[in-house]
Amino acid sequence: MSTLTELNIGESVKEIQLEPVSRMDLIKYSGASGDFNPIHTIDDEAKKAGLPGIIAHGMWTMGNLAKLFTEYYEEGFIKDYSIRFKGMVFLNDVVTLKATLKEKQDDNLRFTVQAVNQQGNDVLKGEVVYHQY
Repeated sequence: MSTLTELNIGESVKEIQLEPVSRMDLIKYSGASGDFNPIHTIDDEAKKAGLPGIIAHGMWTMGNLAKLFTEYYEEGFIKDYSIRFKGMVFLNDVVTLKATLKEKQDDNLRFTVQAVNQQGNDVLKGEVVYHQY
């Protein structure tokens, strides 16, 4: 697919599989976002909170969704996000990002988006509105 304009309703952009989640990814994201909650970086603190281990920031996962549209940056921009977090992302999880065209309305393309872990479980679902120039 060379442009989003060529995409038909029900078709998807190319899926992106992220590298396994690393502690360094989450440490870097903590610094970039200012979210220093230790459940994202310190094993003992995550366990004290009742978690089986550290978890990725939900916004880290959501932010990575933009990668689905990076190749189309010359065509437009992400105008709106509507996301629901469905599950936790743990260290070493392999997250796959997906987007399927749901609707075309004037210059706006509405996509259903999701992030799934290596077991195929949704960790995030929602919609992205992409505005074409």
